[in-house]
Amino acid sequence: MGWTAALMAVALLASGGCSRRAPAPAQTAEHDPLEIPQTPEGAVIWRGKTIFDHTPSQVQGWRGDRLSCVDCHLKSGTQAFAAPMYGTANDYPSFSARARRTITLEERLQECFVRSENAPPPNAQGDVIQPLVAYIHWLSRDELKDRAATGRGYGDFPDLKGDAGRGRTLYAKKCAGCHGLEGAPNPATLSPLWGPESWNDGAGMNHAEVLAAFLLRNMPADKPGTLSAQEAMDIAKYVDSRTRPRFNKAYVKY
Repeated sequence: MGWTAALMAVALLASGGCSRRAPAPAQTAEHDPLEIPQTPEGAVIWRGKTIFDHTPSQVQGWRGDRLSCVDCHLKSGTQAFAAPMYGTANDYPSFSARARRTITLEERLQECFVRSENAPPPNAQGDVIQPLVAYIHWLSRDELKDRAATGRGYGDFPDLKGDAGRGRTLYAKKCAGCHGLEGAPNPATLSPLWGPESWNDGAGMNHAEVLAAFLLRNMPADKPGTLSAQEAMDIAKYVDSRTRPRFNKAYVKY
């Protein structure tokens, strides 16, 4: 099945069922900077963006953590050096060293759910994964090739040793105002960084060097770019030292 036909099939699937589906927002410069069309196909893309931005509230019967895709892929997956989605669809199928096999984009998204979201994997052809696939394809279209050429991933990071003790002090000073001293903000509006509602120990962010690269360029949210590389690594080491859920080995194929 070609991509256009697949998208139409998902559009038909999305037209009924889950009451959590939000209508497509009005197409304005403010709400639609990527010019998602107001068509049946566009409704599926909007649905994918909504799931991307508000994952726990948009997945029926949610049994995962409190994180959404947008917590690691900032600005709906459009911010440079915050793992933007531009061009990502063109990378798949691709060999996964972790899975030790070639995987599809659908399988990569399932991997995110079982690790970063600490949730069961949604059906690859269902009304969670397929709208996300549609949204990522929209961000991978030819018109956005220039954006895909820069800012992929979280960027390079120097080979540094972190110190969790220094990180704890830095965290209290620079991070706790938004994320709480115990990594779980209250009221629960921001992403928990550890504890039962955060990512599990099989997630990419569970590697201090990955988290440090993200922190270096994106945090604190009100003053991004103000951390030194050493400060970012120290904070990452502290966050990494805290308790979090264990990866469910039933999903090891992801």
